Amino acid sequence: MRAIGNFLWFILGGVFMGLCWWLVGVLAFMTIVGIPWARACFVIGQFAFLPFGKEAISRKTLFNKEDIGTGPFGFVGNVIWFLFAGIWLALGHVASAIACFVTIIGIPFAIQHLKLAAISLAPIGLTIVDKEVASVMRQKEAERFIHKMRENH
Repeated sequence: MRAIGNFLWFILGGVFMGLCWWLVGVLAFMTIVGIPWARACFVIGQFAFLPFGKEAISRKTLFNKEDIGTGPFGFVGNVIWFLFAGIWLALGHVASAIACFVTIIGIPFAIQHLKLAAISLAPIGLTIVDKEVASVMRQKEAERFIHKMRENH
């Protein structure tokens, strides 16, 4: 089912938004200062090409530790990203979602565009993994949280 969803997504417009992500990545790369953002663009652009069966999660959740993208520098990076590129990619995904919502068949694609719009607002500190991996890692994070809460009582 994922393969069919990804195929339909790709030919019915996913290729356009994936190319938009890659274009922003190339522009960011050319500035030299934007190389960290360019890397995120290429990773999420690949996700935008074939999103079904994948999910974006925080690297902090995945690796159980902070890195430069999940800490204060990541926050600053996301603010800069939002101002220069995030809002524009988000608007592209929202416009694509509206176009997909017009048909019944397009509703799952519209929902995926809205997820990508949210990701495009603050992608620094995120990584793309299979849905199963994301589910397991969120479960482990919840278990760590419960364990920590029990220790504090």
